[in-house]
Amino acid sequence: MNRRLILKFENLIHFHGACRQLHTLSCRSVCRAQWKPVQTSTCPTRSVHPYPQCWQKDKLFRVASSPCRYLSAKEEKEKGRRKLPMTRGEVEIRQQMTVEELARGMGKDIDHIYEALLYTDIDVDSLEPDSILYEDSIKLIVKKSGMKYKSAKLKEEKERENKDAVKRPPADPAFLTPRPPVVTIMGHVDHGKTTLLDSLRKTQVAAMEAGGITQHIGAFLVHLPSGEKITFLDTPGHAAFSAMRARGTHVTDIVILVVAAEDGVMQQTVESIEHAKNAGVPLILAINKCDKPEADPERVKKELLAHDVVCEEFGGDVQAVSISALKGDNLMVLAEATVALAEMLELKADYTGLVEGTIIESRKDKGKGPVTTAIIQRGTLRKGCVLVAGKTWAKVRFMFDENGKAVDAASPSIPVEIMGWKEVPSAGDDILEVESEQRAHEVVAWRTYVEQQEKMKKDGEVIEAKQKEHRMEYEKKQQDLAHLSWRQRKAALYKASKHLMPLKPKERTEMEKNVLSIIIKGDVDGSVEAILSVLDSYDADDECKLDVIHFGMGDISETDLSLAETFNGVVYGFSVKANESIKKMAAKKGIKIKLHSIIYKLIEDLKDELSSRLTPSVVENTVGEASVLDTFSVTVGKNKIAVAGCRVQKGQLDKKMKFKLVRKGNVIWKGSLSSLKHHKDDVQVIKTGMDCGLSLDRHIEFNIGDEIICYEEKEIQQTTSWDPGF
Repeated sequence: MNRRLILKFENLIHFHGACRQLHTLSCRSVCRAQWKPVQTSTCPTRSVHPYPQCWQKDKLFRVASSPCRYLSAKEEKEKGRRKLPMTRGEVEIRQQMTVEELARGMGKDIDHIYEALLYTDIDVDSLEPDSILYEDSIKLIVKKSGMKYKSAKLKEEKERENKDAVKRPPADPAFLTPRPPVVTIMGHVDHGKTTLLDSLRKTQVAAMEAGGITQHIGAFLVHLPSGEKITFLDTPGHAAFSAMRARGTHVTDIVILVVAAEDGVMQQTVESIEHAKNAGVPLILAINKCDKPEADPERVKKELLAHDVVCEEFGGDVQAVSISALKGDNLMVLAEATVALAEMLELKADYTGLVEGTIIESRKDKGKGPVTTAIIQRGTLRKGCVLVAGKTWAKVRFMFDENGKAVDAASPSIPVEIMGWKEVPSAGDDILEVESEQRAHEVVAWRTYVEQQEKMKKDGEVIEAKQKEHRMEYEKKQQDLAHLSWRQRKAALYKASKHLMPLKPKERTEMEKNVLSIIIKGDVDGSVEAILSVLDSYDADDECKLDVIHFGMGDISETDLSLAETFNGVVYGFSVKANESIKKMAAKKGIKIKLHSIIYKLIEDLKDELSSRLTPSVVENTVGEASVLDTFSVTVGKNKIAVAGCRVQKGQLDKKMKFKLVRKGNVIWKGSLSSLKHHKDDVQVIKTGMDCGLSLDRHIEFNIGDEIICYEEKEIQQTTSWDPGF
């Protein structure tokens, strides 16, 4: 007979017994309900119903039926003690599965699952085919069935729809309008780039720069007397700002290469040429400082031939103009050459539609918040536009020109300062206008998601490589220890892992001393980028480990001090400030704050700080030398003491100093003298040419011809071997 029919029949029998018990209990309740207590005004009582309520009947039914159900389950377990049929196979399980899903996964019917559950504490009667089983019960069922289990792989996340913002397709050339050229001034440091721009703009930017060198990328719109407009980008010439120069060439139409007539081609001159070639941008050569007596423009032109920069007079296509930026000589000739080249390039842009541009520089202003300097490349930017750059967005609140004057619109090739960013974007990011704030959120969320996925992929590759490496190390270690007894193996493993054990306080302090933790704060994103690029060249971790624990833009804050205190670090600020309360807090906590406005001064300070963390080297300075002419021993109490008869050959022997015994070129002892005598008198110093007798602080036999050297030790502070390259 079918097992389900048997179970139903047994349930009917149990139900009949439960009804009889319920009837008995109900009769008893009715009998008790005949007596009613007398109610008084002082102690009112609740009325007692002569018949039990419906909910009480349900409760009584459960009470009556539960013992029967328990007995039934117990009988089922006792009957089902026979062993389940063993079936070989592997079941894919999840953390939660229904009874029906588990049965389907095992290739069994549901009754088999119920039968296996008799071996568990789960109430079988309460289960339905769609009841959820948890992992522990699932594993037990599979084991009792004689099968193996494996965890199901997580389902791959459904591929998300690409929500990124992209640039518009190229516009129809018929609708394009001429635009001003974007010109980048490049060259070696101190060759007069900013002075040239000052002369064109009739301003004094160079006089305001720290150390007389440009350390930011600047964008300026210059109005020429002829009526033309040219947007100039002034890039830093210092070696640390290579990334800024590369960024400048990728948004420019023409590069003006400034070379000093008396210096000629220098390191950053060559680098600027390479940036221009990589960007495919034409060059105009401006030979500056031609007013100096030692100026030699012809030499500059010949030197540039080695770098494939051929001037027109040598049959090339590069215009060369000899100028004096300080005196203003030939500046209009240079401007006319720039305008002529721009006309040949036929520079045009689309002034309509969604805005596209590039961030030249970004910073965090105390009053304005995140601010960016950008070059518009397509469309016209106005207040209220919603922009996306990198993983942040902005609703344009205000726009300013290079003089700080508010503007209402910015067309292609016009540099503009934008306010309204939610966070500070990175310099070099593309700016794209989107239709709404909701669309901006979608774009930022998508870009964040893509970055996370890439990071997870890279992390997975690193983890897999590490696991493979550890597995190989483990297998090699097991092979090396295979021939040892368990006691020898245990000793070898302890010795191998001893260095991984917690350090003693003294060892921990010494280890921390060889780590320099620093916090970098800069005024703009490009400055921080330049400093970090210099620090990337640090290659002296064996001397002192350099750890950049935080970097960012803005003035020194309490958060920076908290980090520095936690990591025992130093705070470096570049062109930023620290107010008096911050300085007092730093002094109280013993935290160093070092502020600089010139990048190479900051790097020099950092090198000095690294050098101070190095262990001083000990140098031995020889004070005197003596040779052993005779040996003998004396008895003091029960001990025999070896004594050397010596003559000082050079310098003097000072008993307070340290000594060493040299035999045939090998040092066999270092320490102090126990006695130094001259004619049986104890003395402190023996000078050149004098004889003496001496004994050491430990028993060592002397040989005739040995050398006794008196020396003093001096600690010399080491300097880091790191060379940042400038």
